[in-house]
Amino acid sequence: MVSGGAEQGGSLEELLGQVPDRHHAVSHKEGVLSVNGRHPAPLNLWQPDYCGDIDMAISSDGTWYHEGVAIKRPELWHLFAGILRREADGEYYLVTPVEKCRVDVALHPLMITDMQWDESGGSAQLLAVLNAGGIFPVGPEYPLKLEQKAGGAAYIELPHGLSALCSRAAWYRLVDLADDDHSITSGGAKFFLS
Repeated sequence: MVSGGAEQGGSLEELLGQVPDRHHAVSHKEGVLSVNGRHPAPLNLWQPDYCGDIDMAISSDGTWYHEGVAIKRPELWHLFAGILRREADGEYYLVTPVEKCRVDVALHPLMITDMQWDESGGSAQLLAVLNAGGIFPVGPEYPLKLEQKAGGAAYIELPHGLSALCSRAAWYRLVDLADDDHSITSGGAKFFLS
């Protein structure tokens, strides 16, 4: 339930019911980037009223919780990831066209589960595979940065103020892919891992 706004909002099902159907569908368009691999929601166009806190949290390992219980169905939290944004106040919100609810995020809302090389273009591009299903090219637009709160592991910044931290396996893979000077070159940009 939504606290402080239960009369305006309601359950998770009601919140998801407010998201237009096309944002639930997997996107097969080339070049369409979204955190969950689905048609991206136009979060920049949705400016609903704040309806209160929802008892939802994302732990530092990327696990989503509702009322203290882990959300077991990946399809559900993948959909939520697609309507999550961080606002100027530094807080994270689930946003629909008619309401927004605050979500507690421990460190980064998303995780990078793998790093893969894509050599299909003119130059090699490192791809960050997200736990919610999205894939983002590492480069000037989505640069690698180091998170001191996670032992110096890399993360990338994503649209709508979101970010994704390397899982332990993705971080080890990234370190293994690095040059002798502990750097990765991707998308024409060089990133140092130490």
